Amino acid sequence: MAEVRIGRALSADTAASLTRAKWVKGFGARQDIPSPLGPRIRALREAMDLSLRDLADRSGVSAPMLSQVERGETSPTLQVASRIAAGLELRLSQLLRLDEDGAVSVVRRGERRKGPAAGGHRYEILTPPLPGQRAEVSLHRLAASASTGGRGDPPMHEPGSREIALVEKGAVRFHCDGQQYELATGDCVTFDADLPHRFENPGEMEAVLLAVVSAGLRRS
Repeated sequence: MAEVRIGRALSADTAASLTRAKWVKGFGARQDIPSPLGPRIRALREAMDLSLRDLADRSGVSAPMLSQVERGETSPTLQVASRIAAGLELRLSQLLRLDEDGAVSVVRRGERRKGPAAGGHRYEILTPPLPGQRAEVSLHRLAASASTGGRGDPPMHEPGSREIALVEKGAVRFHCDGQQYELATGDCVTFDADLPHRFENPGEMEAVLLAVVSAGLRRS
């Protein structure tokens, strides 16, 4: 039976359980999980703006235990790892990166996920839907007199989200939390994406925006 290690080591029984659940594919006689589990848990927790106590409440794993796992002082059992994954809104296989084929993901032009067109606003998502990913890049096209925020557009982002938008073509008028800003080609705006906001194209030519949304980040 192949031996699979979480952090330092998993027992043969744990490896067998993972194999029976079909979470482990292509592992040799002995192979470590490619990236350290502790730092990954900490990065995911902080990306979700969770304290150790927050994650403890969500996962049922004590804060001291979580701290030891994050620092690499102890290796979690399969049960503990499963609880931590659930607290991070992931499957165990996602936490261990067993669902990922490699460290690099390429989205070809023809593979972009397209959102519903609404009121002259069309958009494509340029990033792949990777597990645990907390940022998304999208390309938006606004026809003359069109605006975002119409039916079929993405819903308001989750609390703590931050958005960066670059005007690649044309000019747009940006409305955010009651304020209005005029943006020209090459201008870039950064704002709290959980506030009411929209972009509109006041011109006669198409406007193009590149947007990056980072979810659940701390404000500073």
